[in-house]
Amino acid sequence: MEKIEPYKPNNKVRIVTAASLFDGHDAAINIMRRIIQSTGCEVIHLGHDRSVEEVVNCAIQEDVQAIAMTSYQGGHTEYLKYMYDLLNEKGAGQIKIFAGGGGTILPEEIKELEAYGIERIYHPDDGREMGLQGMINDLVQRADFSVGDKLNGEVNHLEEKEVTAIARMISAAENFPDTAEEHMQKVREMAAAVDTPILGITGTGGAGKSSLVDELVRRFLIDFKDKTIAIVSVDPSKRKTGGALLGDRIRMNAIKNERVYMRSLATRQSNLALSKHVSEALLVLKAAQFDLIILETSGIGQSDTEIMDHSDVSLYVMTPEFGAATQLEKIDMLDFADIVAINKFDKRGALDAVRDVKKQYVRNHQLWEVDHNDLPVYGTIASQFNDPGMNTLYKSIMDKVVEKTAAKQLVSDMVITAEMSEKIFIIPPARSRYLSEISENNRGYDEVALTQTEVAQKLYGIYKTIESVSGQKVELNTVGIDDEGLTAENQEFLGLLLKEFARAKMDLDPYNWEHILTWNAKVKRYKDPVYSFKVRDKEINIETHTKSLSQSDIPKIALPKYSAWGDLLRWILQENVPGEFPYTAGLYPFKRTGEDPTRMFAGEGGPERTNKRFHYVSLGMPAKRLSTAFDSVTLYGNDPAIRPDIYGKVGNSGVSICCLDDAKKLYSGFDLSHSLTSVSMTINGPAPMLLGFFMNAAIDQNCEKYITENGLEAEVEAKIAKIYKEKGVTRPAYQGDLPEGNNGLGLMLLGVTGDQVLPADIYGKIKIDTLAQVRGTVQADILKEDQAQNTCIFSTEFALRLMGDVQEYFIDNGVRNFYSVSISGYHIAEAGANPITQLALTLANGFTYVEYYLSRGMDINKFGPNLSFFFSNGIDPEYAVIGRVARRIWAKAMKNKYKANARAQMLKYHIQTSGRSLHAQEIDFNDIRTTLQALYAIYDNCNSLHTNAYDEAITTPTEESVRRAMAIQLIINKELGLAKNENPIQGAFIIEELTDLVEEAVLTEFDRITERGGVLGAMETMYQRSKIQEESLYYETLKHNGDFPIIGVNTFLNKKGSPTVVPAEVIRATEDEKQYQISMLNELQKAHEDKVAETLATIQKAAVQNENIFAYLMEATKFCSLGQITQALFEVGGQYRRNM
Repeated sequence: MEKIEPYKPNNKVRIVTAASLFDGHDAAINIMRRIIQSTGCEVIHLGHDRSVEEVVNCAIQEDVQAIAMTSYQGGHTEYLKYMYDLLNEKGAGQIKIFAGGGGTILPEEIKELEAYGIERIYHPDDGREMGLQGMINDLVQRADFSVGDKLNGEVNHLEEKEVTAIARMISAAENFPDTAEEHMQKVREMAAAVDTPILGITGTGGAGKSSLVDELVRRFLIDFKDKTIAIVSVDPSKRKTGGALLGDRIRMNAIKNERVYMRSLATRQSNLALSKHVSEALLVLKAAQFDLIILETSGIGQSDTEIMDHSDVSLYVMTPEFGAATQLEKIDMLDFADIVAINKFDKRGALDAVRDVKKQYVRNHQLWEVDHNDLPVYGTIASQFNDPGMNTLYKSIMDKVVEKTAAKQLVSDMVITAEMSEKIFIIPPARSRYLSEISENNRGYDEVALTQTEVAQKLYGIYKTIESVSGQKVELNTVGIDDEGLTAENQEFLGLLLKEFARAKMDLDPYNWEHILTWNAKVKRYKDPVYSFKVRDKEINIETHTKSLSQSDIPKIALPKYSAWGDLLRWILQENVPGEFPYTAGLYPFKRTGEDPTRMFAGEGGPERTNKRFHYVSLGMPAKRLSTAFDSVTLYGNDPAIRPDIYGKVGNSGVSICCLDDAKKLYSGFDLSHSLTSVSMTINGPAPMLLGFFMNAAIDQNCEKYITENGLEAEVEAKIAKIYKEKGVTRPAYQGDLPEGNNGLGLMLLGVTGDQVLPADIYGKIKIDTLAQVRGTVQADILKEDQAQNTCIFSTEFALRLMGDVQEYFIDNGVRNFYSVSISGYHIAEAGANPITQLALTLANGFTYVEYYLSRGMDINKFGPNLSFFFSNGIDPEYAVIGRVARRIWAKAMKNKYKANARAQMLKYHIQTSGRSLHAQEIDFNDIRTTLQALYAIYDNCNSLHTNAYDEAITTPTEESVRRAMAIQLIINKELGLAKNENPIQGAFIIEELTDLVEEAVLTEFDRITERGGVLGAMETMYQRSKIQEESLYYETLKHNGDFPIIGVNTFLNKKGSPTVVPAEVIRATEDEKQYQISMLNELQKAHEDKVAETLATIQKAAVQNENIFAYLMEATKFCSLGQITQALFEVGGQYRRNM
């Protein structure tokens, strides 16, 4: 494709870009906003998970020409129509809406939305035809119209703080100063009559000014319940293109408030920190009579003192990393600033930085007599929720505003403690080298294994020489060679050989000699018809061979035919049989019989529909492995609601679950305490709440069994009827008939919990027993969310603390069979990482949890077995070995570095076939790719496997496609002869080569992450995110230009050119399902309104006082809704702050 030149706009085009509500897919819109910028536009980027109201308010305040949205999570029709309606309702119908969403927005939906008034929706086929730049050119050209050239009495509405009027006045002054002049004359008169204080904030680029402003605004809104605030934020324009990234809004959560107005300005000229239109913007905001105005400049170099011309009080923001103290002498702002904030106070040398800045401040201001503690220099960590340094800074700013201006009404009531900013360390600073220590440990193991192998090989040579010299079969014993009765013609030579053997054997580890001695016995155990072993004191007997149709005995485990001890020992130390350290070939001696690793995946509509799908896919299967996909409303910790941008997503692309009763219906008819039932929940931010729903559903199932066994049904039913009669609300019920296979277990106590109908002691015992029995996993891996998928809702520190609380609760309550986290590489791969990066980042995240839990005083042998891993299996060669490499690295580190026991050394390797290789063209071919990936996973001895449906590239899978996906792995497991062997890839030269290559690549990546301060340090500079995005773009480029052939996508196209396939059956939540979810939720909230406030306050108190929050959540999830709990935790844990 020839290069397309960027369109050159005639006007200054301003565009808002974002991903839709509850949608973390921000990689595409990030690429788009970059191209939009380089096409000469000023872009206000909001990032992921943005409600219609947030986007519309931003677009109006910023007075933009267009909004460009991405929407991948469904609900796009409601979302975009609501956006169009809201813009018109707020008098901003001129703003054009553009959108895209891969293949998820169907052609007929595109027609419907464009007919409704959406300017243009781009489809993947448009991208192929027009190219990226071509699409952006089309967008910018359509948005290239003037703004502010016609004024219509806006100046008369400023005092009412009418947002459209304020925004348009600023645009007019900026774009058409001559036209606006007579109106601006009136604005100047209005502004002169008020004395609104202006706080000017400047500082170095990357000092964290946006986060700091956000934190100041948050405190201002809490401090003053009736005051208003306006923010003007200035960012530099690019001289080359004229475009600009107005990037401050993305970092701000507090501005989502009707008392806040924010406007981003581009400098529109090079080398200045402020736009020449700043003074007009400030006049307009003064005329609008805001109580406080914050002016934030772009951070360029050391930043100019120009801000002093516009502000009454000035704040200079810097970081501890300014180099030598002499650099401070060059910073003009230290002469003029009223207050200095040293942000990112967790960086190295922060205390020294404060000392040096204070000294310079003293010199600049000639304050030789002032106590250093009284100088206005403060250390802050704005990125940390409720940072004490930020509290002190805010208070001193407000005091200074009152002191220096006429704004005597802004006296702050905030109470300040004497604490300094102190980083809440997840990983103690002394442990920041943990990943390199693991690399050193594992490489050390490999070096020892190599030298031991050489010793063993030498011993074998001497041993064979002794046999040759003596002419006898030589026996071995625990001390070496049994030389009793050994003779030779040259007895002296034999004696020398025996001595040399004894001398060389001193270099061999006794455990390794044991391996050599017992090898033949081990071979015999696998050759015998039955193999016996113990798992937790239970003896298991397994047949070692299967019969083929040709009556051949096919061994389940094939062992090497090595006879030389060196070769044998190398194999034992690096490979070994399944079930033995280092677990390269698998965790257990044999796979469980009667339990295929097949997982049944479902999630659509209300809990009843997904329950029906679960029963459909697991009918007749001995083991029930239920994998649950939740809708995006649930994924972001929200309740279903009637508001269109929420309503459109309820029950789409996943199941809607917002309370305990939903969980009871979802898993009804499955015995959650049965050893063959295992439930996995793909949820992250709100994982502790969903886990609470699940655990309580399981406990109430066992209460139900107790009621039935003791004939208490009528008594319990009467109690429930009484409870509901007193409350006067409708009791929840399962909607529709029970599907085949659902015996109704779990539905008896809908609307109540066991402790309401059973005596406390009986309920207490049932709860203890249930917690010990449940099997499954909740994903909860918050690190990979920040690195790849974006369903973070709480601040990272708080989210990790919640994870630690869950694990601590599991230890204290004997939850041994449920994983507290599923450390996931799947989403890292989905975001575009290659297999080595997926494996390295995932294992690094896993070791970060280990270090964090250890720092909280937990026992590795107690939490180690509660960790599990979840990977994506693509089609690249490295995917053939990622499971074995993961198991090997984990086992070596856990055993030798962390001294963990065998159970904690075992890495549980769960697989889902790659979503990234599900293509929207020629979708039938996807099943071929999935089959090959499933083969990789099964040959590599995965613990469970989920095969993706071929149509998942374009829609929620249908019953037919899910059945086909499950058939893929059932055919491999039941029909493919070679899969009857359980270590088929062991011994292949290429597999051994790939294993060594990938293992070393992972350890090298560990060292790279260490250089960046460990996983959390690397996350701060977005190392993982950038790496994933680079790899994603590399793949997409090769796919686009055809260098990486993909059949039916860029090669071997069909006669129609293989366009994007439109699904024959589209699965969406029905109106009835959505309406029932909302009405049921309303009834729940009405029924428990007396208890909710008190319970949520208890949780908040536990959070503040550092108690285990999950213990309280177990109680709260009995009657609070998901959204209620999320909102309560936001107030004490802080909201996630988005990254660019």
